[in-house]
Amino acid sequence: MSHETLTLDVSDHIATITITRPPVNAQNNRFREELVEVVDALGDRSDVRAIVITGEGKAFSAGADLSERPTQDPGHYTAHNRRVRASFDCLLECPKPIIAAVNGAAIGAGCVTALCCDIIVTSEKGFLQMTEVMVGLAGGVAHVRRHFGESDARMMIYTARRVYGPELLRMNIASACVAPEDLLETARGIATDIAKASPSAVRAAKKSFQVTEGVSIYEGYRFEQGQTKALSTSEDTAEAMAAFREKRAPVFKG
Repeated sequence: MSHETLTLDVSDHIATITITRPPVNAQNNRFREELVEVVDALGDRSDVRAIVITGEGKAFSAGADLSERPTQDPGHYTAHNRRVRASFDCLLECPKPIIAAVNGAAIGAGCVTALCCDIIVTSEKGFLQMTEVMVGLAGGVAHVRRHFGESDARMMIYTARRVYGPELLRMNIASACVAPEDLLETARGIATDIAKASPSAVRAAKKSFQVTEGVSIYEGYRFEQGQTKALSTSEDTAEAMAAFREKRAPVFKG
């Protein structure tokens, strides 16, 4: 299936989504629709176990396309906000882990796209930035707060400062910061490690991250124990136990 705003490649159980809206991969309504469509489909595909999302050229995504700002017509802003939320929610809700490979500017909506992924890796030239206060807008606080400490989150929102890859690594926002030419290889290496694991167990782990974020440790761990009990009768668990006994690598079907 061809798309106007992104490309998709699937190989070795890894899907790579590349945002392709030159010059800076700004997010318009067509992009939001295509991202939701693609991520939802990948979540259901048995041949995909991990997803990498990156940008074409020098930018990851420089944010919302301001030429498509909603009007004040009744219902227009409401519909626009729903589409924006859906483009972020599809990443949070996808049952497969998603790795953001931040190759350059990730600004505003582009920053939130990266923050909605499970794992962030960045090039030394990549950066996160929230510029809403500079263009008379608001938004992104909830997602920034999930990753940044309170003071850093407020500084980022209030000042619109850029936070580059090396600093993101120091702050534990990114899991890796590498040379630009090594970025995709690094992201795909992480995806490869994920793809080697039991798909059903990985899905259960992501579900645990989703469910336990806003609950107490007691309730969260009880949920995780329920996940483990449900997995105990799965084919993947039986294969893992057999592989352990037979001293071989497991072959998971998911």
